[in-house]
Amino acid sequence: MTVKHDYYEILGVKKGSSIDEIKKVYRQLALRYHPDRVAPDKKKEAEAKFKEISEAYAVLSDSKKRSAYDQFGHAGIDQRYSSEDIFRGADFESIFSDLGFGGGVFGDLFDLFGGRSTRRRGPRRGEDLEYKLSITLEEAAFGVEKKIDIYHTVICAACGGEGAKPGSKKSVCPACKG
Repeated sequence: MTVKHDYYEILGVKKGSSIDEIKKVYRQLALRYHPDRVAPDKKKEAEAKFKEISEAYAVLSDSKKRSAYDQFGHAGIDQRYSSEDIFRGADFESIFSDLGFGGGVFGDLFDLFGGRSTRRRGPRRGEDLEYKLSITLEEAAFGVEKKIDIYHTVICAACGGEGAKPGSKKSVCPACKG
């Protein structure tokens, strides 16, 4: 049996903290412990910490769950809510946006579940990469690591993908021969 820590301690906030304070602290912690933002040797620890702070935020940011938690502790929420219920009201959109994700799949998911969508600033998202790979049943069951090569297009820094430098009379960019 795993021992659950106090949600207020996990986030490092006081019991009377406002939703805005909890959200601010959660965003900082989520960015710090997101598994995609840590060294590979720290990934497992970061995943566990990220799940822990996300669960704490999901409960403390929902007034009904927070009230039940304040009154009964973990017993007040563990048996009343499934893990899907705990994360249903969590606002992960801003975290993914801060990590450089947004629009696309994440934006569609937030729209689907009633979240607000934000336009991503910066370059437009490119096409998804797809790679067909066959694995054996044993590899699927026990896991496997395989090295693959992904071919992708890189925009020329000299011409920006236009084929010639802006203002140039040449019709072909000498850097990319576009």
